[in-house]
Amino acid sequence: MRFLLDDEQQAFARSLDAMLTAADTPSVIRSWSAGDPTAGRALWSRIAEAGVFALAVPEAYEGVGPLPVELAVAFVELGRQAVPGPLVETVAAAVLLTEPEAAKRLLPALASGEVIATLAPEGSYALDGDVATVLLAVDGEELRLAPGHGPVRTSLDPARRLTLLDPGGELLARNPPLPRARTWARLATAAQALGVGLALLDTTVAYVKQRHQFGVPIGSFQAVKHQLADAKLALEFARPLVFGSALSMNPADVAAAKVTACEAAYATARTALQLHGAIGYTAEYDLSLWLTKARALRTAWGTPGECRAEVLSSAVSGGGDRRS
Repeated sequence: MRFLLDDEQQAFARSLDAMLTAADTPSVIRSWSAGDPTAGRALWSRIAEAGVFALAVPEAYEGVGPLPVELAVAFVELGRQAVPGPLVETVAAAVLLTEPEAAKRLLPALASGEVIATLAPEGSYALDGDVATVLLAVDGEELRLAPGHGPVRTSLDPARRLTLLDPGGELLARNPPLPRARTWARLATAAQALGVGLALLDTTVAYVKQRHQFGVPIGSFQAVKHQLADAKLALEFARPLVFGSALSMNPADVAAAKVTACEAAYATARTALQLHGAIGYTAEYDLSLWLTKARALRTAWGTPGECRAEVLSSAVSGGGDRRS
């Protein structure tokens, strides 16, 4: 089955790509990693103005959603440029805020980019809690507005800064739709990983045309061609799964897309690192920003094992609910 974007979706992707390319995201990522979010906040505002966060917010709260396919289109471009920040967590927060009073107070600000939200499932770290202005914590079957956060901890991806949220805080909702929020978060993560993988592949293809050994470009070697072809096939196999799952929003479909896209991006990262050689290991080289992102996304919002288990469970039970 072929999933082709319509003209409007393609134009949306091109406009995001142009905006993000002009923003010089490598410098934004490095500033964000060093604890200076000024450039990242400015970029966040431009992403919001483009309507990305509004895609997850219902029209009743000044959004244009829910539009999961368009959200996937946007997150492929965000991944392609390795944009930092709690992007996925803001989407998940928008899905969780269903209680009318909390939704009316917070969702319009999420859609407009006025606030940055992060979310910590029970017992886990929140992403970029030091930058986010809305800290949401899941406590048992309750959704709370956390009063603060603990010290910042570094992760494998320096641009993913982790914090524990302080306990307590205002109760926003009881029994929030956690499974639905997780499905949306996994879809956004899958699309983001696909974009990361595509960027790594493009960068590596360009590099092997320039790097020479024995007087010829290494891209002319059969072994190199095979590695790049394998990466290309894995990413192209993941693409229809991502957009197909955005159409169905079946949790098992999204889990399959998530594991496939993240594994493809991670395999492409390993190929990129090998073909770049020693320079690929240096933090000063921009490639590292995408390599660490691919590795971090692989386990974000569900490890490969957890996603495979959900797919298997759905197959055994006969498919389950077709939308979440």
